This record gives sequence, C-alpha cells and structure tokens, in this order.
Amino acid sequence: MRKFLITIIVLNSIIWFGLSSLAKANDYNTAVISHVISEKIKGTNIDTSYIMEQEIERLAHKFMIDSVTILQAYLPQIIEGIAADLRLQLDDKYKEQILNGNN
Repeated sequence: MRKFLITIIVLNSIIWFGLSSLAKANDYNTAVISHVISEKIKGTNIDTSYIMEQEIERLAHKFMIDSVTILQAYLPQIIEGIAADLRLQLDDKYKEQILNGNN
C-alpha cells in the first residue's frame, strides 16, 4: 500500500511538472506563429493583415501601460523641474520690472 501511494505521488508530480512546462505565458508569439503557419499549410484562407493589426494593437496597449508606469514613477521629479523653471522665469520677469521701474 505504501509503495503504491509513493508510486502515485511520483507519477502525479512527473505529470504535473511535465504539463506545466508545455504552455507558458511567454509562448504566446510561438502559438500565434504556429497557428498561422499551420493554417497556411492547410490552405485555409486566413486574414494575416487582421492578425497583424491585432498584434500591433496589443503591442501599443503594452507600450501605453509601460509609459504610464514610467510617468507615475518620475512624475514628482518632472513636476519639481517644471516648478523650478517657472520660479526662474518669474524671478527674471520680476528683476526686469525692478530694473525698468528704476530707470
């Protein structure tokens, strides 16, 4: 009985690790390319321009999400830089007014 349970556990773990390595999130591109190739070989009329359109939209969406994350991280420094520039411009205008008013 004990040997049977150990055998079942070992087989289940082998199957679990074997199946978990089959499909990963980073295999998306491979799956799409494989699907397009297999459909072309079968002779099915597949709309590759539509697939390309969807892929470009997916990449654009990912780029926008990454851009928002970067902006969120650097927003305090950006606002500080803008505030410093505005202070310098206002100081320059104030100094010009003082100089022009005294002449």
